Amino acid sequence: MRILIFILTTLACIATSAQNATTDTIKSTELNEIIVHGEKPHVKSKDGIMVVDLVSIVKDKPVTNIFEALSFLPGITNNDGSIGLSGASSVTVILNGELTDMPVNSIYQLLYTIPVRRLKNVEIMYTAPAKYHADGAVINIVLKTPNPIDGLMAEARIGYNQAHYASYGSALSATYAVKNWTFDINYNLSKSNIWNNEHSYSNHLYNGIQTMIDEDSRRSNYSLSNIIYASTGYNLSSKSNIKLTYSGQITSDISAKSTTFSNLGNYINNIKYLSPICYHYVVLRYSSPFGMTISGNYTNFQENRTQHLFTLPTRADMAIASNRQQINCYHIYIDQVHDINDWQLGYGIEYQHSDDHSSQNYELPTQPGFNGTTKEDVADAYISIQHTFPWGLSFNASAKGEYYHNIYKHNWNFIPQFGATYYKSPKNILQLNFTTQKIYPSYWELRGGTSYLNNYSKVAGNPMLQPYLDYSGQLSYIFMQKYVATIYVQYADKATVQLPYQLPDELKLVYQTINMNYKRTIGLNFNIPFDINHIWNATTTLNVFNQKEKADCFHDISFNNKKWIFYGALNNNIRFNQNCPVSLSVDFAYISPSIQGIANLSDMWKLDAGIKYTFGKKQCCELNLKANDIFNRWSPAMTINHAGQNYRMKIHKMTQNVKLTLIWRFNGFKPKDTSFDTSRFGTGK
Repeated sequence: MRILIFILTTLACIATSAQNATTDTIKSTELNEIIVHGEKPHVKSKDGIMVVDLVSIVKDKPVTNIFEALSFLPGITNNDGSIGLSGASSVTVILNGELTDMPVNSIYQLLYTIPVRRLKNVEIMYTAPAKYHADGAVINIVLKTPNPIDGLMAEARIGYNQAHYASYGSALSATYAVKNWTFDINYNLSKSNIWNNEHSYSNHLYNGIQTMIDEDSRRSNYSLSNIIYASTGYNLSSKSNIKLTYSGQITSDISAKSTTFSNLGNYINNIKYLSPICYHYVVLRYSSPFGMTISGNYTNFQENRTQHLFTLPTRADMAIASNRQQINCYHIYIDQVHDINDWQLGYGIEYQHSDDHSSQNYELPTQPGFNGTTKEDVADAYISIQHTFPWGLSFNASAKGEYYHNIYKHNWNFIPQFGATYYKSPKNILQLNFTTQKIYPSYWELRGGTSYLNNYSKVAGNPMLQPYLDYSGQLSYIFMQKYVATIYVQYADKATVQLPYQLPDELKLVYQTINMNYKRTIGLNFNIPFDINHIWNATTTLNVFNQKEKADCFHDISFNNKKWIFYGALNNNIRFNQNCPVSLSVDFAYISPSIQGIANLSDMWKLDAGIKYTFGKKQCCELNLKANDIFNRWSPAMTINHAGQNYRMKIHKMTQNVKLTLIWRFNGFKPKDTSFDTSRFGTGK
């Protein structure tokens, strides 16, 4: 018995020791936490369209609105508030695939009011499909659709901007959805106070004598602007809806003043607005379940101002004038799309009519003005085709015939468009585009009116100004859905340019827009993002191009100006770890000497820096501080020295500023009665 007890005890000890040994072994081989880092593709492509995940690109940057975010798109440049796309002479911005007849500045102001978190993605189209009714390059901003499950979602923003003078702004954006209804509203109230300084030297040849005119002009502009964008939609079915949108801008309390000091005398030019500048835009859009879209919109613009130019210190009157403009524009289009065995066939018609009621009257000096209505009509019809082949090629192509008519001219235009993508694997994507764009002059320029800046300089309209056609082609290679290289060619037949010209028979300088023979650009653009340990995120942009502008009849002289130009930018963002609420950004941009018609422009560079701090419950609050153009070098000097024209102008203190913005986001008020059922039981209601 003792031997048996000893054996059992020994076995028990061995078993316990083995168990402890096994437990210790498991503990010693326990794996650490595994973290898998994933990255969403920055760029996708299909049918000649680049789809960019802009939200991911700017998530850690001190960017508060969609307009600021656009600067970080591949190939995009933001030059003093003007959006440009490498390889395209101009670019049209649309919202959710819907074209608006809003002025460019009004569209930009609207994008300032829409928070960047409303953004879903952005589509860059060097060749926009015909259904968008926008020729040439297009940036389509796709917003998130309000969902009943989200309830009321809103964002409030206040900001302070210190440049030469201080400016202030506030914005409110809200979305709401219940059952089949969606609501979207954006409102912005801003008080801006802008100051510019231009110093010019005009060595004017008049009567065989060179006269040097030294001018120092200082301009200030104060205004209070209200912008509202409201949209409501109703889903008739899963494939059919109707949408009503209103957009308006009212600019009041406007004070514009220019003071000029020169060796010809000193002058003050006061611009007084007799009523607010008003812009209203209403559009009704219906999408049917069988592929038809019908849309109609109405645009109204009004401006009424007076000008008073007088000398200092005598206050002798030199020019007293009144300018008035009222534009009514009606636009309707019908589109139809058919899906036929993996092919998509589209066709449509479009008609636009505008009435320009404008007048200009001068009390002093004695000169004729104008007062009347100019009517303009544009009608077109198109056919398009789209298809994706199983072996990786997708394309869209369209052909449009357009008729243009006003009291000065009428003509027919044929406008072809083509875009294709070869997508065999995500690593290698090729995209080819060809587009034609018709660009029209402004209504006021066609009137031929004259505005005096001072005793020496004036701005003259041009009733003979013609619309021009811009042809462009781009070939892009997208590697790893991230890196983009684009070769592009542009040719603008009868392109327009506005430049100063020293009159040979009068000691006057005139600014006037004219048609050149052509403008041609050939270039190569690279967009290279990179990331180091998820701490330093950066994007390099390199753009090298040759630009040529030629005119046989620039007033009474000719020019043939060409130059190789380089643009480079490096955008950096630093976040010390994934959970750090603070991120830093440092951005640098440079452009080498360039040309504009007969003029040569100096090089420019700028350094921007910003900090973003996110705090509050669920990171609902955000504080952004950003300094733009810290060294105040993003302003060019323009020089003209050709065929007797000798002129130089330098712009000072336009872009240097500091911005402070506070954002508060909130979500609440979920609808009680929604179109979705959250219960788990029942056979229906």
